[in-house]
Amino acid sequence: MGARTRGLANNILANGTIDATDGLSGTIPASNVNNTTVSSVTSFPSSAGDFIQSTASDPSPATVGDVFYNSTSAVMKVNAVTTSGAWASGGNMGTGRRNLTGAGTQTSGLAIGGGPPISAATEEYDGTSWTAGGNLGTGRSRLAACGTQTSALAFGGATSPTIKLTDTEEYDGTSWTSGGNLGTARMYLAGCGTQTAGLAFAGDEPPFSAATEEYDGSSWTSGGTMATARNTLAGCGTQTAGLGFAGYDGPPAPVLSAATEEYNGTSWTGGGTMATARNSLAGAGTQTAALGFGGYGTTVTGATEAYNGTSWTNDTSMATGRFQLAGAGTQPAALAFGGSPSPGVTATEEFTGAGAAVTRTFTVS
Repeated sequence: MGARTRGLANNILANGTIDATDGLSGTIPASNVNNTTVSSVTSFPSSAGDFIQSTASDPSPATVGDVFYNSTSAVMKVNAVTTSGAWASGGNMGTGRRNLTGAGTQTSGLAIGGGPPISAATEEYDGTSWTAGGNLGTGRSRLAACGTQTSALAFGGATSPTIKLTDTEEYDGTSWTSGGNLGTARMYLAGCGTQTAGLAFAGDEPPFSAATEEYDGSSWTSGGTMATARNTLAGCGTQTAGLGFAGYDGPPAPVLSAATEEYNGTSWTGGGTMATARNSLAGAGTQTAALGFGGYGTTVTGATEAYNGTSWTNDTSMATGRFQLAGAGTQPAALAFGGSPSPGVTATEEFTGAGAAVTRTFTVS
């Protein structure tokens, strides 16, 4: 005969003592009393209060399924899962500019250089607003960057349409100092990686460049050549798992590109083709989880595409179409800022990828 059991629900008192009113007695050993958090609750007695948490601010990070009352804004909210990506307005930059570059994350970003006029300005983003950082030693536009807000690398670019730079500068979160020069002066290039393991590739005016250089924290050395020379492309990833996509291909004449190339630390190979060919776009993320957004194709676009390491798929477009912009962050949490139309926009947009937890406000209709 199998074991016979009796439910002890509501009959266990403090310290594991069994309520004698049920005709039972004894104490359950402490080792058999599980004091971990209760889960999978299907009902809740009124004597214990209610399920709704009251909080002065939205809990962070958001936990999917939580329902709460924000006492500051006096609204009910729920944390839900996004079914598609979405762009939302962020804080405006202090100075509108184009042909700038970016680094860092959505909540800890950097906007570097740009123009017109040619700028040495750096701005830092905290997820809400931009504040001034240390100026570049050499103001420039059409440059590239990589790294984080407190450990960034800026390289290449131009001080005029004809004066290209090899200059590299390193940022420590406060000020820029000189690093090792690029082997080849160029503008309209792309970059990725970190301050001590950076990657610079492509760029220049016709004839375009296919050259790649790798940075070790003090000097640049030649890497594998891209299959197709191009400029005004976007890049993301790391020195040993980089991604370059779109831009203008050439020679002989500039042609809008939708091509992607992947770098393994030694050589470039072809990747998936973007749905929209364009130049002067921005990118964010990694080689296997990238985001490309904005740019100029047949017209100014806010088109956004997500890459999974094999193919690109269309995602939600930016609210403001723009080109010559900068980007930072990851595929599920990207940042877009600056760009054209001239003379340069201040608008910032924040991207939240599909599957992320986001806070929604209950509305009455």
